[in-house]
Amino acid sequence: MSADRRIILATSGGLRRSDRLDWQVAPLTHHAVELAGVTGRAPRVCLLPTAVGDDPRLVMTFYDNASRLGWAASHVSLLPMPNVADVREHLLAQDVIWVWGGSVAGLLALWRLHGLDTIMREAWEAGVVLTGVSAGSICWHVGGTTDSFGPELQPITNGLGFLPYANGVHHDSEPGRRPTLRRLVGDGVLPTAHATDDGAGLLYRGTELAEALTERDGAQAYRVERHANGTVTETELPSRRLPSPS
Repeated sequence: MSADRRIILATSGGLRRSDRLDWQVAPLTHHAVELAGVTGRAPRVCLLPTAVGDDPRLVMTFYDNASRLGWAASHVSLLPMPNVADVREHLLAQDVIWVWGGSVAGLLALWRLHGLDTIMREAWEAGVVLTGVSAGSICWHVGGTTDSFGPELQPITNGLGFLPYANGVHHDSEPGRRPTLRRLVGDGVLPTAHATDDGAGLLYRGTELAEALTERDGAQAYRVERHANGTVTETELPSRRLPSPS
């Protein structure tokens, strides 16, 4: 049986500080590009900065990174109008779609308004690698925890649902994330969840978790689930440390 070509790499990482740029690409995003398996040409990598209001400075830094890495880069902005004539055609032509963090609630609303919820599923089923950080991780799942509505974390339950789990991001770096996720799973607001520390990612093939990956020492991924007796457990997932690119 052939391997499922539907790939999602959902992360709390993929970028790091840079001496020369605002940020630079880190191993998790490099791995997403490797997963596309492109040979003989530059990989086509498209950034979606929807969750940060299509921030032009972010887009500029993305192109700076892509130029240094030899990617065939593009981006899709939705505000004030789509920057490409045919969003579906453009996204289906990519090898990797990289979704940035920010407001996952805003991202989902704008994507549905412009039909990207349907387009993203089509791209996923066609073998385009989907990856992202924070909001760009939660969006593929049923839901998760979000500060989209203010500093106090709230549940988001209308994710795209490509993956039948909830998702927790920044599990180690934002104090409210871990207890809020555990409470929401325990109360049945969210289903079983997979969570990532900063610098960790979840690789899904189809709808199954294939492996947890990390790009820094100490980063972990977790499974948070409610049991029949009402208790909630958090289990550390075995993970593989990705090498830093040469």
